[in-house]
Amino acid sequence: MYQIKFGTDGWRGIIAAEFTVENVKRVALGTATYIKAKHATNLQIVLGHDCRFAGPLFVQTVAQVMCANGIKVKMAKGFVSTPMVSLGAVKHGAALGVIITASHNPPEYNGFKLKAHYGGPSSPAVIDEVEQAIPDEVNLKLEAIATLEKSGMIEYIDLETLYVNEVEDKFDLAAIKNSGMEFAYDAMYGSGQNAMRRLFPDITLLHCEHNPGFDGQAPEPIDKNLKEFSELIKVSEEIDCGLVTDGDADRIGLYNKKGAFVDSHHIILLLIHYLHKYKGMSGKVITTFSATSKITALAKAYGLDIEITKIGFKYICEKMVTENVLVGGEESGGIAIKGYIPERDGIWIGLTLWEFMAKTGKSLDDLIQEVYDVVGSFAMGRIDLHITEEIKQNVLANCKAGAYKAFGTYQIERTEDLDGFKFHLGNGEWVMIRASGTEPVLRVYSESSSQEKAEAILQVTKQTILQ
Repeated sequence: MYQIKFGTDGWRGIIAAEFTVENVKRVALGTATYIKAKHATNLQIVLGHDCRFAGPLFVQTVAQVMCANGIKVKMAKGFVSTPMVSLGAVKHGAALGVIITASHNPPEYNGFKLKAHYGGPSSPAVIDEVEQAIPDEVNLKLEAIATLEKSGMIEYIDLETLYVNEVEDKFDLAAIKNSGMEFAYDAMYGSGQNAMRRLFPDITLLHCEHNPGFDGQAPEPIDKNLKEFSELIKVSEEIDCGLVTDGDADRIGLYNKKGAFVDSHHIILLLIHYLHKYKGMSGKVITTFSATSKITALAKAYGLDIEITKIGFKYICEKMVTENVLVGGEESGGIAIKGYIPERDGIWIGLTLWEFMAKTGKSLDDLIQEVYDVVGSFAMGRIDLHITEEIKQNVLANCKAGAYKAFGTYQIERTEDLDGFKFHLGNGEWVMIRASGTEPVLRVYSESSSQEKAEAILQVTKQTILQ
């Protein structure tokens, strides 16, 4: 029997291989068992799917299993983003939100994400309970969807309009539209496309069509996947900022006026700068182990508490639910801010930065320079090493044993092992080695004062650990 395990953000598998109707039934039943045990007085969920292949089939399967267990389903018609389901869980008072999505994975994947009643990722403890409740097989009599609709066990709700209304309520959209600045948006064929078209019908839109195969490319908003968007901005010479979101619109990518990629490290710094320095807001800053040390420096410069967590937005969300958090974000583009649900949301974060530009009349580069004036400039690097499992385990054993004393001419001054192994090299430089939990891959991250130096650290580290 295929063992279903949730990773850092849900269960994912290849459609028709691991991600089958039968396995979705199993996960749905495990989820239903958890809801009946822990939310017996609130037997209802909010349910949706993103743009991926067979989304409607899989949500109907989940709905049928839930209804067979006496759990009412409030379901979106058509594709929606993950933040829409999270917001819907809060606004509709559901026990949980469920969205069928594989986020930024390649198009042959689909997945199953659980969202808590507070509108963010379910905690690791909840995920563990759901996993433990997943049966080997499902023997349930499932009613037809039409029958469940007539009985009222399935109710259709408009999550997209709910989300658009929330955006219109919380942002000064007039300031953005009347700023004289030009903006662009690349949906990567993902589920943010309809909401952004409704909010900004007159901006430049790219890949805002329904294409379940994502044109053969993983909808991950990283620079190498976005060359067409970058070129569009360069050729235009009029677009001031370009926003990108991933397949389920919870991660962000960003481009400046020159068509150059602005990474999440800089985005997190800009958010801290805007919310605290310009808007007078306060709270703790939370980021993950692979993020730039400049985030800690800026938080300290502004007198804000800072906390570093393991990698995975669920660890940030746990803190946002119980503490006063201003900004929580991770290197991979998942970022949340105060005044909203504790959820990653690429559109929400992008509009926050567009509002920042509109209100100040400054370019993205000018605002980044304001941050540099406080903490200094920096650059980040990352490579993913696809190796054998044996080599991966040998490198990890060497890291754990303290076998590495230097990487080329870079001497190791100290090591941290919160989530992977971070080797501090002095002068604010570091390199980090972290293994993928699901495949034979080592992720290597670096920070230095320039892109060239960050890349040089990556290459000499690669040579050292693979020799």
